[in-house]
Amino acid sequence: MRRWLALALVGAAVLLAGCQRSHGADGDLVDDWPAMRAPKLFVPATDTCLPRITPVVQASTYETVPCSRSHLAEAIHVGTIDDAPAGPRPEPGAPALRGVRAECDQRAREVLGGDWHSARLTLTIALPSTAAWAGGARWFRCDLSETDSIDNTRPINRVGSLRGAMIGDSPLIHRCFDPKLIGGNLNYMAPVLCTEPHRAEFVGVYTERDMSWAAFTAAQDQVHRRCMALIAAFAAVPDNGDLAYRAGSIFYPPSRREWEEGDRGVRCFLWSDDRPLTRSMRGVGPQGLPAI
Repeated sequence: MRRWLALALVGAAVLLAGCQRSHGADGDLVDDWPAMRAPKLFVPATDTCLPRITPVVQASTYETVPCSRSHLAEAIHVGTIDDAPAGPRPEPGAPALRGVRAECDQRAREVLGGDWHSARLTLTIALPSTAAWAGGARWFRCDLSETDSIDNTRPINRVGSLRGAMIGDSPLIHRCFDPKLIGGNLNYMAPVLCTEPHRAEFVGVYTERDMSWAAFTAAQDQVHRRCMALIAAFAAVPDNGDLAYRAGSIFYPPSRREWEEGDRGVRCFLWSDDRPLTRSMRGVGPQGLPAI
């Protein structure tokens, strides 16, 4: 009985509502309703800092912090993959991301005021989740981070933006090192002041554009030769047969994943295996770096 009475009362309420017209209504129940907005895809912000680093950005866990607070990365650019391949989202290290990395690399140089390969910095790419990609998300984010050393490229916490960080006498820029060897093999490069005894100095970066990773790893003599040319230019000495008696080389290539994404920047160092150095070798000429 109570159930029938409740239904009857509801029906009566509907009938009464149909008999009374609100002010300004035209009697049409649908044509004045605003159209529903299309769902808006999540896109992360740029020019902000991040408490953690992840290659995939989820809207549900997205978080930023002011760059004046401790953070692990700085989002310097968000772009769009206009030529995205059909099918699943590219995975880190995929050749399909070469255009993305090139854009991130250029933007990083603009933000920093120099080539990030020349400093204790690393550049990473963040992409949408697989679900967001399937839903049409085609953005990518470029993240810059400070690292501990040339050997330990894991990001470390820092305070302050990296904008303009390579302008002037920046402590981030690679300079002189005292290499530590184990059994004749390089273990790690300890950074030191160039006025302190040292046996290595950063001289620059060259770009290896056309080699596959397999070809690059099999062409170490060619890599050495390219670095020796940078050493000659850096020290202002002839690039001839005497160069091998003046110095050797140490080089740090990108990782295989970075290489496949399109990062081909090889970092080159002057190596003095027969005598310690107590000053920078920049522009010293043949007298400052004699053939021995």
